[in-house]
Amino acid sequence: MTRPTIQAAAPAALLAGALLLTACGTAPEPATNAAAQPAATASRPAVTDPLVLTYDGGLYVVDGRSLKLVEDIPLAGYNRVNPAGDDRHVLVSTSTGFRVLDAASATLKDDEFKGVKPGHVVRHAGRTVLFADGTGEVTLFDPRELAAGLPEGEVYRAATAHHGVAIELADGELVITLGTEEKRTGIAVLDKERKEITRSEQCPGVHGEAAAQGEAVVLGCEDGVILYKDGEISKIDSPDEYGRIGNQAGSDLSPVVLGDYKKDPDAELERPTQVSLIDTAKGTLKLVDLGTSYTFRSLARGPRGEALVLGTDGAVHVIDPVAGKVVRTVEVLGAWKEPLDWQRPRPNLFVRGQVGYVSDPDGRRLHAVDLASGKVTGSTSLPQPPNELSGVAG
Repeated sequence: MTRPTIQAAAPAALLAGALLLTACGTAPEPATNAAAQPAATASRPAVTDPLVLTYDGGLYVVDGRSLKLVEDIPLAGYNRVNPAGDDRHVLVSTSTGFRVLDAASATLKDDEFKGVKPGHVVRHAGRTVLFADGTGEVTLFDPRELAAGLPEGEVYRAATAHHGVAIELADGELVITLGTEEKRTGIAVLDKERKEITRSEQCPGVHGEAAAQGEAVVLGCEDGVILYKDGEISKIDSPDEYGRIGNQAGSDLSPVVLGDYKKDPDAELERPTQVSLIDTAKGTLKLVDLGTSYTFRSLARGPRGEALVLGTDGAVHVIDPVAGKVVRTVEVLGAWKEPLDWQRPRPNLFVRGQVGYVSDPDGRRLHAVDLASGKVTGSTSLPQPPNELSGVAG
C-alpha cells in the first residue's frame, strides 16, 4: 500500500432531552472462538448496531439491539477500541498499530494501519485521524473506504514523537498537539498543504480533544483548555492554579464541551468529583460537582447535546450543559471503585444515537439504558469481565 507522506518541518517561531429508543436484551448464546474463520455466513445475518468490548485475551462482538453475544475473537495483549467513523467498522489498537474490525460481520481483518504506540482515534467532518505516539505519525483517511480495504489516505509526521492527538477540520485544516516524550506544550494549526498557520505553546500537558457546535475545537491543559475557533487560538483558564482537563466530550448540537477536572498534582490517583463545562461561545469554564467520582471512560454526550457522566455511585448523571446543573440521575450499577492501574477494567459508558450502554466488569454484564425513563431496558452476561466498550459510529 502506498500512502503520501508529508514530513513536518522543525517547530518555528441543550438541554437534557428524552431518549426515545430502547434496547431489548436477551441472554447470550455460547460464542465460538472463531477468529480464523469469517463470522458472517449465509445462516448468520449481519450484526445490528454492533458493539465491541475488550477483555483479557480477546474481543466480544455484541448485537446492539438484542444484546446477544455474537462472536468471541481471541486477541492477545492489551487492546483498545474506537469507532472507525462509519456504520460497520471499529479500530482495534494493538501493540503494532490500528487493526480493522468489521464489526457488522464480526470479522477481525488483517488490514492494519501500522503504528508505534497507537494512541488517539479522532472522527470529525467525515474524516478519521490516527495518532501514533511512538513516532508522531498522523494518518488521515475517509472511513467510508474501509469496506474496500485499507485506505491510502495521507500521512503527516509531527516534528517530534509524543503522546498526542490531531483533528482535521471540514476545510482541511489540521489541529495537532506540540510536544516531546518528556513535555507537551500546546498546539499548531496547519493548512491543507500542511504549512503552519498559527500555534500556541500556552497549554502545559496538552491532552485530548473535542469539537463543539460551529467546529470550535477544545484541547485540555493542566491549567484550563486551549480553544481554536474561527481561525483564532485562545486560552480559557481553570479557576484553580492547577486544574487539569485531559478528557473531553463534544457535541455538534451544543457550544459547550464536557471535560473532566483534576486539581491535585501530587495525587497517585485523583478521584475527581467535579466536571468542567467549557462554553466555546462565551469563552468561559464552569465546574459542576457531581457528589461522586468518575473515570476517564465516564464521559459522553446525549443525542440532544446532554452531558453524561457515569459515576462510581453506579448512576449516569445527566447534565444540562447550558444551565450547568444535574437534571437527572439514572441508576444502572452498584457502587464501584476505580482501580489504580489505568489499564484495569472499570465500567464504561458508550452512547450511540438514543441509547446508552454501560459495561459492568464486576458483574460481567452489559446493560442498555433508556436515560429518559431511568430504566435499564436490556442486559446480557459475558464470559469474562469486559474492559473497554465501543461500537460502530452508526
